[in-house]
Amino acid sequence: MIVRLPPLAPGLRVGLYGGSFNPAHAGHRHVSRLALRRLALDRVWWLVSPGNPLKDRSHLPETAARAVGARAVAADPRIAVTDFEAALGVRYTVETLSWLTDRHPEVRFVWIMGADSLATFHRWGGWRTIAARMPFAVIDRPGYTLRAMASPAARALATSRLDEIAAPTLAGRAPPAWVFLHGPRSSLSSTALRAGAVPGRPGATNRD
Repeated sequence: MIVRLPPLAPGLRVGLYGGSFNPAHAGHRHVSRLALRRLALDRVWWLVSPGNPLKDRSHLPETAARAVGARAVAADPRIAVTDFEAALGVRYTVETLSWLTDRHPEVRFVWIMGADSLATFHRWGGWRTIAARMPFAVIDRPGYTLRAMASPAARALATSRLDEIAAPTLAGRAPPAWVFLHGPRSSLSSTALRAGAVPGRPGATNRD
C-alpha cells in the first residue's frame, strides 16, 4: 500500500480539516484561513474522505473527483488537498488520526471541525480517543453555537477547553485540549449548493 501525504517536517503545525467536500466551496477556505491565522498553523490539509459513515453515500462522487474540485477552490499555497484516506481504506476519523500520530509524532497536528460537528461529536466512532490523540479546534457556525456547547462531548471535555486567547498555543498542547473559535461565520453549505439553494433563503442549510 502506497500512501502519499503532503510534505511534512518535524515541528510543522498542521491543521487537519476533514469532510466529503461535495462540493468544496468558499466556506471551507474561510474556515481554513481562519484556523491558519488564529491557531498560528503552518499548513491546513483538506482530508477528502471516502464518505461519512453517518450519512448516505450512495450518490457520493468518487473521492478523486471531489479532490480535484477541492484543489480548484482551495487556491492557497498553505492549503493542501489530499485523499490519502481512500488509500488507507479507513472509515472513521479516529483511524486516520491514529495512523498519522503513530507515524509522525514529530508533527504538531490539530483537528479542525465546525460547531455542527461538535454538536454530534459524541456519535462519532472513537470520539474520546480522538480527543485523547490530538488537540482540536471548533469553528463557530451559524445556528450551532449554543447547541455545540451544550452537547455531550463539549460537556464531557469542558475541563480541557482553552480560552480563545490561548488559541495560538493549541498545536503545542498535549491532548486533551481544545478551543472554540468565534468570529466571522460562513453560511455556505455543500448541502445547499447541491440543492441549488442560496444561504439565507428557504432551502438553505448550515451543514457541509
